[in-house]
Amino acid sequence: MRVAFTLIGGNNWIGGYNYLLNLLNLINKHEQDYLTPVVFVGDTCNPEYISDFENIDCVELVKTPLFNTSRNTSSLIQAIFYGRDIAVTQLFQQQHIDVVFESARFFGWRLGIPTIAWFPDFQHKLLPHLFSYKAWWKRELGFRIQITSGRTIMLSSNDAKSNCEHYYSGSRGQTQTVHFAVPSNSSNSYEDARKTADSYNLPTHFFFMPNQFWRHKNHNLVLDALNILRQRDRQIVIAVSGKQNDPQAPEYFPELLQKINQSQLEENFRLLGVIPYSHIALLMQACSAFLNPSLFEGWSTTVEEARSMGVPMLLSNLDVHYEQMGDEAHYFDRNSAQSLADALDKFKPLNESEREYQTKTARENNTRLTKQFARDFVNLANHCAIKAKAL
Repeated sequence: MRVAFTLIGGNNWIGGYNYLLNLLNLINKHEQDYLTPVVFVGDTCNPEYISDFENIDCVELVKTPLFNTSRNTSSLIQAIFYGRDIAVTQLFQQQHIDVVFESARFFGWRLGIPTIAWFPDFQHKLLPHLFSYKAWWKRELGFRIQITSGRTIMLSSNDAKSNCEHYYSGSRGQTQTVHFAVPSNSSNSYEDARKTADSYNLPTHFFFMPNQFWRHKNHNLVLDALNILRQRDRQIVIAVSGKQNDPQAPEYFPELLQKINQSQLEENFRLLGVIPYSHIALLMQACSAFLNPSLFEGWSTTVEEARSMGVPMLLSNLDVHYEQMGDEAHYFDRNSAQSLADALDKFKPLNESEREYQTKTARENNTRLTKQFARDFVNLANHCAIKAKAL
């Protein structure tokens, strides 16, 4: 079975890029006998951006001007008003595509090829104040037109599935949950991890929060909790990495920076900036616990990364966090700085033998979870193709 993909994400959403790269790597490892990913990219695409995909054995990369960003608007207009972009449809047919995977893209209601639409989350419904008028309607209309066009809707969590069917009743009977997982990246020794932590001047015990600086990631709650802890004479260090820009709210990071300086929390709230991905894995291994205070998640990639390495976690009390981790994490009220302060204050780091056991168990579970992710996606693609033939 040949499935068409286009690049996801970009500089503003590295999570989308990593999601696709991870999915295709796992298909290559576990399911390449059953599915061939065909990735369509513009012929002006940055070579560095696609090099990781070129290195996956089972992936076929198709470079074509039909997928240049300069053509996106005209392609969408054709897809909406004429039902399809004829040139793109013909290209899919020439490449013998059996199923198309859409993410933040629409190929038309008369495409004629079974299509899976991935909806990562419904943040615009639950936190509408974080979106501009234009951004809200762009996302809303995109979801509506894909549902109306009879797409098979893929969600990353049962929580997202429930939201989808609640907000869009027409999606009922079209939705499927595919929990994603990421391969374990814990092959380095603790000594290597500690050297990396030392290079950032981090203490023996610290919490790690590798989230981009978007408003829904809830950094303000962390600063408020640190202020409470300082009043208790508790000096806790939280290392925070990630791109320091929210495209929807460019004022967000400068305001955080001002609050950090005014509260004199520079030593407690350590800004690492954008760091190499390999360093994120090493700091995960070196930290006492991973922290995610997010106000919203579809299915957290960073939680999956922490789980794959057996890292202890402090998570906000989102339904999706409970779905993802169950009783294997510590939780706090995402709207209460007092609750987070208490969770940080009471947290007891694992000793060396406890951490080693947790890491070993996580690696064993990770093999099962990553295989299941690849298998579930292949099953969904098969289901989508069979359903289309039956109509």
